[in-house]
Amino acid sequence: MGVQVVTGAMLQCSFGVAPSSLTVLPTNKVLATTPAANIMDNKPMLNILPFGMCQSPANPMVAAATAAALGVLTPMPCVPATAAPWAPGCPTVLIGNMPALESNSKCMCNWGGVIQVVVPGQFTVQDG
Repeated sequence: MGVQVVTGAMLQCSFGVAPSSLTVLPTNKVLATTPAANIMDNKPMLNILPFGMCQSPANPMVAAATAAALGVLTPMPCVPATAAPWAPGCPTVLIGNMPALESNSKCMCNWGGVIQVVVPGQFTVQDG
């Protein structure tokens, strides 16, 4: 059982150099101090903001910059590329007809990064 994740939650990507924050639009009309997230709040640049610089060699921009630097890993600006929803979520708590996003959920970036919740944004509401 995890803690409900809300807008303003702090996220971290395994290939990012800085934390980011989660933005949840109030379309689901559920508040847990602020708008509560569900597993479909995974849209890059809308819900998931950049993590500073990306260090993933699978990212084409990083690969090109690294090749240009004769093989020296060269981080490039992060542009999140998330296509799949957060997993696992909390199937027993629905927000906007989708499982609620809880603090132990993960989201995969197409460039191999694992995005996780570092701070859920609130500590009062638990999914269960």
